[in-house]
Amino acid sequence: MPEGHAPSANVGVSVLIKNGDRILLEKRVNTHGAGTWGPPSGHIDFGESPEEAVLRETQEETGLQIKDVKFRCITNDVFQDEQKHYITLWFEAHYASGEPRVKAPEEESGVRWFTWDGLPEPLFLPVRHLMEGKTYPSQTTQDKIGSAIETPPLRSEA
Repeated sequence: MPEGHAPSANVGVSVLIKNGDRILLEKRVNTHGAGTWGPPSGHIDFGESPEEAVLRETQEETGLQIKDVKFRCITNDVFQDEQKHYITLWFEAHYASGEPRVKAPEEESGVRWFTWDGLPEPLFLPVRHLMEGKTYPSQTTQDKIGSAIETPPLRSEA
């Protein structure tokens, strides 16, 4: 860190792309959280809306087209080892088209669909915060991240 420059918080976006009962995750490399699995994520460019950033980052990193982008919540993510701090704006979206592929090998080494009960380890810190309900606004255990995944309705026994 340059002398006299205090660490500061940055704003980023992350998107949970839903495709039936699966979500898309990438294995991160050469950046904070390297070696962990997380969703398409990135910085908001000057003049860009958060939703535009989600669409752009998804296309740049995976080649996928997404639709129905919806804001979910915010997490406060401090990466102590890397001395980075992000306020992450979380979105959900539906898969529209394309085959997921690594389009940003300087940032990711893999991209795959996972079921909610089959997530890989280790998970990216913001994903862990999301799953633990460490969000703004606070989410209940029942309504936290799992509600972002489409699941069939429960059948009642008649």
